[in-house]
Amino acid sequence: MTTRREDLIAAARVAAAGAYAPYSGFHVGAALLMSDGSMVTGANVENASYGLSLCAETVAVARILSTAERGALEAMAVSGGEPGAPGQGPTVTPCGRCRQVLVELAQLSGTDPLIWCDGKDGVLEVRLSELLPHAFGPANLT
Repeated sequence: MTTRREDLIAAARVAAAGAYAPYSGFHVGAALLMSDGSMVTGANVENASYGLSLCAETVAVARILSTAERGALEAMAVSGGEPGAPGQGPTVTPCGRCRQVLVELAQLSGTDPLIWCDGKDGVLEVRLSELLPHAFGPANLT
């Protein structure tokens, strides 16, 4: 488990380097581990019209949902900070919108993935259900 965690955190840090964040200067990367062993990454993409910006987690989930290969989400890491220094600032957790987007993906396959939130004080390990208890998702529509 530790290797998966370290690999995902490293991939999230690398993904953060690809962020387009000219307005906030805060680069975030996410790495999602699927049940087939594949890893999908994403970085935040800002827009001059701030409301149109995309979080790293949302970018990664969109990459997964836009393909026919929709395995089960097992784990995820998120890391962020100033350019060139992901993981060196405060612990980064998914925002509320991203938590909801992650629930959609997780409920499609009935998983409750581990999420590793990277920061200078260490890594916070939490289940998605702890980040967004009593979530609304596809399971509520059946």
